[in-house]
Amino acid sequence: MTKQSDNRALLRLLGIEKPIIQAPMAGVSTPALAAAVSNAGGLGSLGVGAMNAAGARKVIRDTRALTAKPFNINVFCHSPATADERVERQWLNWLAPQFEKYGATPPASLSEIYTSFVADAAMLEVFLEEKPAVVSFHFGLPSAEVIAALKNAGIRLLAATTNPQEAAQVAAAGVDAIIAQGIEAGGHRGVFDPDGADDRLGTFALTRLLVKEFDLPVIAAGGIMDGAGIAAALALGAQAAQLGTAFVACPETSIDDGYRRAILGDQARHTTFTAAISGRVARSVVNRFTEAGNDASAPKTPAYPVAYDAGKALHAAAKARGEFGYGAQWAGQAAALARALPAAELFAQLESELTESVRQLSQVIDPR
Repeated sequence: MTKQSDNRALLRLLGIEKPIIQAPMAGVSTPALAAAVSNAGGLGSLGVGAMNAAGARKVIRDTRALTAKPFNINVFCHSPATADERVERQWLNWLAPQFEKYGATPPASLSEIYTSFVADAAMLEVFLEEKPAVVSFHFGLPSAEVIAALKNAGIRLLAATTNPQEAAQVAAAGVDAIIAQGIEAGGHRGVFDPDGADDRLGTFALTRLLVKEFDLPVIAAGGIMDGAGIAAALALGAQAAQLGTAFVACPETSIDDGYRRAILGDQARHTTFTAAISGRVARSVVNRFTEAGNDASAPKTPAYPVAYDAGKALHAAAKARGEFGYGAQWAGQAAALARALPAAELFAQLESELTESVRQLSQVIDPR
């Protein structure tokens, strides 16, 4: 394929002015956050993968009340979970002592707490009626029919990938741009097949591979926290950078006090992968739940998002007693660079840092 040569093609495609995208971050992002980023010239995003159709419609409309600029709505495209009563019972029994520490008992049973977009006709109907400017996919792709319906509605499409093989599927599906999610990224790995091999490619390596191999705009994601990181991604050929953890500490997010303390404290220097919280591999700051999940005696984790049902219940029980360490405190590898700034102020800082980084780079290349 021909390498994409127009380095502003993505900005025109998305209708944005700056090469900065705020990652969707289901459970963290809010209409206020997305609108602030979009109003500043970037692409704000909302994660609705854990919502039902009515909830998604509400946040789309709430965001539209705050901005006339384009914003992105993100959905999860994982294979629907297969219940396994034996695995789920063993998991709940194993978690019981953790619940007991906080005067609680595990749920009697677990359920699939939200519906994958691949099986959510009501969510598709909301998108076709509300027509958000951009829809992005995580954990895979919906059917060709759904992609065609969204494109026919004039919606631009993005999809997260973690390797060139997934990117090839995205390109073949007619998606408009590829998100290169490196191993450094916070939150869930966007792998299409969680049971398959994972090369765990870093953001730099993956971005460069996809830029060289595909004639689609590439968005670099994972471990990018400041303007210097954005400049590096652009130098590799990405047409924008997607930042998630960088925005987590903004006052517009919906995180609780424990998560905020973790992302702004020493904990942010230590991240790890865990499947214990949700049933699918995700990068979190090291906390009580990730440490429990590393126990060699831990049984098989239930399927995603069934395991999340238990994880959310344990977090609620512990939080009621003042312990926040069982929360889904997702964070990328450079989380220690997070700043507690309002989103508009942070965006302006990122722009200033990007400009300065480009200036410094030009002096290194040509010091005259």
